[in-house]
Amino acid sequence: MRILRVLTNKKAEFIDITAAVAGAVSEKATTFGLCCIFCPHTTAALTINENADPSVTRDILTYLEEAIPAGNSFSHQEGNSDAHIKSSLFGNSLTVVIEDGQLKLGTWQGIYFCEFDVPRKRQVYVKTIDSDSRACSAEDLSRRG
Repeated sequence: MRILRVLTNKKAEFIDITAAVAGAVSEKATTFGLCCIFCPHTTAALTINENADPSVTRDILTYLEEAIPAGNSFSHQEGNSDAHIKSSLFGNSLTVVIEDGQLKLGTWQGIYFCEFDVPRKRQVYVKTIDSDSRACSAEDLSRRG
């Protein structure tokens, strides 16, 4: 397992970790299999979304702040309930197919670490699971009918 270190700079931000995750896959030399990505934090999350236009992630963050504003009258005493809710909505894990040694992402897709609390040092766990053959690839399944 590879541990990625993520240093966040804002209360709410998306950080593109696609290259770091792809690097972890490359290090393991996994040709076919799965890449499991896990965020062990309750006020941060992971998502896959467009990485070609940065206005997409800005729009998402703007909407989230309008829908779930910080400082609302939540019961949680630490004052970061909005971050916990946003993290729960996005989720803390992703699974991406590995084929021919590459993450099988769409043309415009990137993997993002989502910070919803305060700037801090974070971690992301990346684990590859090898498949013994191409038998499970979408191409092979489509040929089988």
